[in-house]
Amino acid sequence: MLTIDNYLDTHYINRSNWLRAAVLGANDGIISVSSLAIGVAAASSTREPIVLATVASLVAGALSMAAGEYVSVSSQTDTETADIAREAIELQEMPEEELQMLAQIYERRGLKKETAMLVAQELTEHDALGAHVRDELGITEISQANPIQAALASGASFTAGGILPVLAVLFCPVKAMEYYLYAFTIVALMILGAVAAKTGGATIGKAVLRITIWGTLAMGLSGVVGYIFGVKV
Repeated sequence: MLTIDNYLDTHYINRSNWLRAAVLGANDGIISVSSLAIGVAAASSTREPIVLATVASLVAGALSMAAGEYVSVSSQTDTETADIAREAIELQEMPEEELQMLAQIYERRGLKKETAMLVAQELTEHDALGAHVRDELGITEISQANPIQAALASGASFTAGGILPVLAVLFCPVKAMEYYLYAFTIVALMILGAVAAKTGGATIGKAVLRITIWGTLAMGLSGVVGYIFGVKV
């Protein structure tokens, strides 16, 4: 028997919050750590400074991503909570005006005036605040983000992405390391783009092309900076 929960499981939008944080973290981990490693490698003839810079970038980046995502999503959640509280007060102080507003929303979506009012009345009787939060404020269970979940997803995915260039720095030859890093990173980005697209139900080719182009630009600019300002160490 098909239920609403089973129906939602067949769609991908319910994955959007954690998938966005995870893809952002992994992409940032791969590109930022690789870019720094390429910049240092372009100005260094020994492995030690490259390893030190790369590991420091990995640790600092993971903590920064987690903290930044937590603060950002917490701010969003605080705003949503304040709006919901304000809406609850308005429903108590001016219920008729709020009912008319809800009916107008449904009317703008295509319902006839009488039907829109009937729907608004029935939803108000069932759960007035829930109807206004969903249809007036646009806040749903899918759109609401969890700060801790987002922070953990970003931090863990940054670490997972950033560990790849660290391994390349540890095992690739120092000579021409920036080229090994570039090739290794492009492959990692292509895999990330494909996995993210598959998980989100998007077009794989488009996702891979997009993430590869921007990753190439970031690493190319970092390598140029390393060559221009680098001092051999």
